[in-house]
Amino acid sequence: MKTLSLREPGRFEFIDTPFALDLTEGEALVKIKKVGVCGTDLHAFRGRQPFFNYPRVLGHELAVEVVEIKGDSYGLKVGDRCAVEPYLDCGQCQACRRGLTNCCEKLQVLGVHTDGGLTEYLKLPTGKLHPSNRLKEEQLALVETLAIGGHAVERAAVSYEDIVLVIGAGPIGLSVIEFVKISGARLLVTDQNADRLRFCQERMGVHEVLVADETLTTRLQDQLEGYLPTVVFDATGNPASMMKAFDYCAQGGKLVYVGLFQGEVSFHDPSFHRKELTLLASRNATTHTFRTIINYIENGRMDTTPWITHQLDFDTLPCTFPSLLDPAQGVIKALVKVA
Repeated sequence: MKTLSLREPGRFEFIDTPFALDLTEGEALVKIKKVGVCGTDLHAFRGRQPFFNYPRVLGHELAVEVVEIKGDSYGLKVGDRCAVEPYLDCGQCQACRRGLTNCCEKLQVLGVHTDGGLTEYLKLPTGKLHPSNRLKEEQLALVETLAIGGHAVERAAVSYEDIVLVIGAGPIGLSVIEFVKISGARLLVTDQNADRLRFCQERMGVHEVLVADETLTTRLQDQLEGYLPTVVFDATGNPASMMKAFDYCAQGGKLVYVGLFQGEVSFHDPSFHRKELTLLASRNATTHTFRTIINYIENGRMDTTPWITHQLDFDTLPCTFPSLLDPAQGVIKALVKVA
């Protein structure tokens, strides 16, 4: 079975892996159709991804087709097209028993802690497959990306009364934007990249954008008639941005870290207490978010069309993947066609 392995930072290699049909109860064999390229994959290629070991088969944003099922199928049928929930939880730890499967103590994320979807076939638990025969493969491959933003907005309990600032207009920031729009909250987006802000305006329907610089706090107050955002999402994974984000929050506001980096965050404790801020981490997503997103796309409440800027071929990926790191390429979301 043809598999693409990231052997070490910066070096992919095609390898032959065994194809086995020895399914256990509650497993399905799936054929990989499309794989989304995520910031996690880019960080791993650079050698900057936390909790990561080499060699590793990347790929956790997956559109698949069910080939075989054994036992409990959760209603799945052979031939179903599915989005994959790539968070393989233990089901037994304290977090799992509280329904927090996204932060299971023994969590194995496909393509990060265990081998992922840059291969021809995978065996997966049937409960991690979310079918929709109405969605295209391209749409199914984007469900996991959207789930990251969906979970973050849910964590913050955003309502229509909030003023929301999203820092970072990459794919994770865009996924947050989608759900903030649905909440009805006032939305502002900031990024250092003017092209990404233009994309938000022209393709995502965002009306208020600001270029990120040292005057951002003042310009936010000017735009908001003296107020500041009640909820701030930092989707950059940039330490300087994440630590500066405390300044943008209103009194009694919330700061949500969606991105992460390998290092420590520090902040001025008296200011944090004076504002009585709530600091939240957001990790992965839970099952119901996947089903919600599929329903939204099926019913036209979310349009994934603007997201896909690059289509790549599996066979030539070792050659084309490095180009995704070049800002001049204007990558929003790249998809790899496996089959």
